Amino acid sequence: MRAYHQIPIFECGEPLMAIPLELFAVESSHPYEKLGAPYGDRSPYYLRQSVIENLIQAQNYLQLLHSNWRIQIFDAYRPVAVQQFMVDYSFAQAMQDRGLTDVELSPNQRQEIWEAVYAIWAVPSFDEKTPPPHSTGAAVDVTLVDNAGQIVNMGSPIDEMSERSHPDYYANSDRPEAQKYHAHRQLLQDVMLKVGFQRNPREWWHFSIGDQMWAWLNNQSNPANPVTARYGRLA
Repeated sequence: MRAYHQIPIFECGEPLMAIPLELFAVESSHPYEKLGAPYGDRSPYYLRQSVIENLIQAQNYLQLLHSNWRIQIFDAYRPVAVQQFMVDYSFAQAMQDRGLTDVELSPNQRQEIWEAVYAIWAVPSFDEKTPPPHSTGAAVDVTLVDNAGQIVNMGSPIDEMSERSHPDYYANSDRPEAQKYHAHRQLLQDVMLKVGFQRNPREWWHFSIGDQMWAWLNNQSNPANPVTARYGRLA
């Protein structure tokens, strides 16, 4: 259980809606679908209705700051089955990166890899009190695309299992390229927080509004006016 799971959920019943992709940039085909993730008849490019409205506001605000830049949607709604698929895939990739096979893993190595996986990925829980954020339709993974249609360099790819994923990883570096990466991450955060999203403290790309993590982050910064979550797990 993570700290934000202490937040109670009072499901508001708002529907999942298709994101108007013509307003944003997207990667084609979807990065998890091409790996074989089992979305079934669900689309990864869905969010709760109000979350979409806030995302459109973020895109409009970005346009005021940088004409013809776009928010690129990497991933949005994610059923628990997809969460499980990606957790298992990430474990297998981490094992391969270390030159290991499953039969060779020592208990300590297995634990170390699982800790690395769960530093990035939420547990694929079916418990209604501890839903993975993306399963609520309230979380979205995003980056930026510039006016030339190029993905803005954030200093690390989405889903990288390393400390480079931490939003402020480059904040205190004197290297010019590191300062540029940090400025890009700050721009993304500014655009999303301006319209009510909160950012995952461990992932520069993950933002949500209305779920447990969002409520927990709000309550950390404003304990005098605590809020609860309005979106629970959908599947």
